[in-house]
Amino acid sequence: MANMREIRTRIDSVKDTMKITNAMYLIASSKLRKARSGRDAVSPYFESLQETISDILDRSPDLEGTLFDNSSALSREKKEEIRRCYIVITSDKGLAGSYNHNVFKLADEYIAKGSDNTVCMIGYMARNYFAGNPNVKIDEEFIYPAAEPTGYRARGMAEHVIEKFNKNEFDEVYVLYTEMINSMTFEARAMKILPLSQNMFNRPRPAEGEKQKKASVIFSPSPVEVLSHIVPNYVKGLIYGAMVESYACEQSSRMSAMDNATTNAREMITELSLIYNRVRQAAITQEITEIVSGAQSQE
Repeated sequence: MANMREIRTRIDSVKDTMKITNAMYLIASSKLRKARSGRDAVSPYFESLQETISDILDRSPDLEGTLFDNSSALSREKKEEIRRCYIVITSDKGLAGSYNHNVFKLADEYIAKGSDNTVCMIGYMARNYFAGNPNVKIDEEFIYPAAEPTGYRARGMAEHVIEKFNKNEFDEVYVLYTEMINSMTFEARAMKILPLSQNMFNRPRPAEGEKQKKASVIFSPSPVEVLSHIVPNYVKGLIYGAMVESYACEQSSRMSAMDNATTNAREMITELSLIYNRVRQAAITQEITEIVSGAQSQE
């Protein structure tokens, strides 16, 4: 059994670790509130974009844009190898439970579907994971940190993948991110952002007997021009929403992990304190026994 000094040293070490985990819990809590408020602030803008695109497509059902998969869908399916781009969103640091592991597991499943895969990474953990992977091509132009998601980074990423999509360097573009089901449950998801599909913007049909009222709207200079301007912003909104959602999940997962670590540290301190008290009591009992034995030997 360890002596009292070793147990005391271990207790002090666990207490120092508990202070760190508790501080990380509080920091993650603050960042989570900030991430949620940022998403709530911009969501009305992107919802308006979606409604506008839906309205244009409703009024012009045969309208086709360069980012929509209509007539070219069949030709893509006939290709021997589909060129896919994956925007993988992870964290910059560890200590976030299974957050990064779930994203990497999903990414491996999608990458296994083909051999022509390009990865655009958000978060330094993704860079460390995919470094040296022979099954993917890493797009070195965009490796963003996951901390503090901004619309500027999302716009840069959206313009980059749209440009390569228009140049036929990519056939499909996916975002692999983490969605928050509730405060304790997260799920890694894959969202296809290019090519766009008109099904993304379908509105629910009005009930029978209910007339669908449409205001007279004129799109200037033309619906195609309007669509060509707002669709890239919509793609940016999808990427930004995934970045913010993943960042919020990361902080919530880190909060849970640090809370569990703090709880385990408290339990460990309790167990070590009991062991320390037993060792101390045994040492006191031994000293008393030695004193009594010495006194009796002198009689």
